[in-house]
Amino acid sequence: MLSILDLNIQNKTILIRSDLNIPRDLNGNITSDIRIKLSLPTIRYALKKECKIIIASHLGNPIEGEYNDFFSLRKIGIYLAKILNHKVVLKKHYLNGLKFKNNEIILLENVRFNIGEKSNNEKLAEKYASLCDIFVMDAFATSHRIHSSTYGIIKFVKQSCAGLLLISEIENLKKFLKNPLKPIISIIGGSKISTKFNILKKLSKLSNKVIVGGGIANTLISLNNNIGNSLYEPNAILLAQEIIQKYKNIIIPIDCIVSTTISNNSLIKTKKITNILKNEKILDIGNKTINIIQNELKKAKTILWNGPVGVFEFKNFRKGTESIINSIIHSNAFSIVGGGDTLAALELFNIFNKISYISTGGGAFLKYIEKNKLPVTTLLENIS
Repeated sequence: MLSILDLNIQNKTILIRSDLNIPRDLNGNITSDIRIKLSLPTIRYALKKECKIIIASHLGNPIEGEYNDFFSLRKIGIYLAKILNHKVVLKKHYLNGLKFKNNEIILLENVRFNIGEKSNNEKLAEKYASLCDIFVMDAFATSHRIHSSTYGIIKFVKQSCAGLLLISEIENLKKFLKNPLKPIISIIGGSKISTKFNILKKLSKLSNKVIVGGGIANTLISLNNNIGNSLYEPNAILLAQEIIQKYKNIIIPIDCIVSTTISNNSLIKTKKITNILKNEKILDIGNKTINIIQNELKKAKTILWNGPVGVFEFKNFRKGTESIINSIIHSNAFSIVGGGDTLAALELFNIFNKISYISTGGGAFLKYIEKNKLPVTTLLENIS
């Protein structure tokens, strides 16, 4: 892919498609700024080159054509201005052109307010393209989406390239896929085995061991055990059976933390997976499972992690996730971590600098590992 570093962007008008889709509380206040911080190098590089900078992003999944203040990028714009120490102006109406004032950065309002964004409407893509001289795709986390602001714009803009974050993401994922040091240990959590079925198959072939947690593990456990009132996917039993029968390197929890409620004050018990009652929920892995995982991670030369193994947001159910984090940061293995919930767990324990590479992608992260390509990156490769 052509990089922003390969082009003469001096004094040009550039549109950077960033990923500012960050976790927020019910009042719309930012609760995690990782994705913002990882987007900064490309923006700062463009500032040094005295570009006229336009930043575009989505936030959440609003109804197209309807403004909703909760999904506005207003607070993110304020935060960007503070962290960049530069004027950032949010523009709600921009599809018919923009005018810059006083060296300001223009932040476009949530692109998903625009009708046709998610269906890759070509007229919308053409309007995005008309705003700039150069389009810089830097939102790795949306590179698997064929949307107007990520994919369609590339067909109409004068020049496209990849931003610094996107280049870094692809380079590190290629490092994992092409020449990983072994043993490779992969850890996959999440609620649904159906959405991660293909990646589980791919990782089972690539990895020496695959550790599963969350609803995925519960569905696998349910094949031979009662799992009470736990989260699992009853419609994916056949997929679970296929995984278990074909791949013998998958590590399933042998004990777990259970409760009848989910809160910081929940009464908890550690139980074997064979002894769970009907009213109990599996909410974390148990000590014996933790020991197994720790021993595997000690041997690892490469670790991939996507998805916590418990309901880590509550203190009674975060021991399993915390143990994985501690094992990774005390390991000499190359570690690559991705996924929104996983990044939130890293932020909770504040250990970003101990991970070899943190990916901003969730779905894109897994899709690239599964297929070795993404629609947007493939398009960028073909035009350069």
